[in-house]
Amino acid sequence: KIKKIFLGKALVRKVFNLSKSGLVAGCIVQKGKIVRQATFTITRDGQVIFEGNVSALKRFKDDVKDVQEGFECGISLAGFTDYKEGDTIEAYTLEKIARTL
Repeated sequence: KIKKIFLGKALVRKVFNLSKSGLVAGCIVQKGKIVRQATFTITRDGQVIFEGNVSALKRFKDDVKDVQEGFECGISLAGFTDYKEGDTIEAYTLEKIARTL
C-alpha cells in the first residue's frame, strides 16, 4: 500500500524566463516546506495539471535543499513549462506501507 505524505504548498506569484534555466515559477511557501527530493503536483482551478519532480529549487541565486514556510523561492519542474500566476504547487513523498494479515 502506498501513502502520500504532505510536505508543503506554494503559490506561484510570478513566472520568470531565464536564459539558462528556461521558465521558473517564483513562489511563496504558504504551508509546510518545499523539499527538493519530493514529488510535486501543480493544481490550477482545482484540477491537477501536472505531476513530477523538481529540476531546480532556488532561494535567490543559490540552489537549496528545502525552503521553509513564509519564504520565497524559484521552482522549476522537469518536463513542465506552462506555469501561470495563481497556480498551486504541492510537495509530497510516497511511503510504502507493508500490509499486515
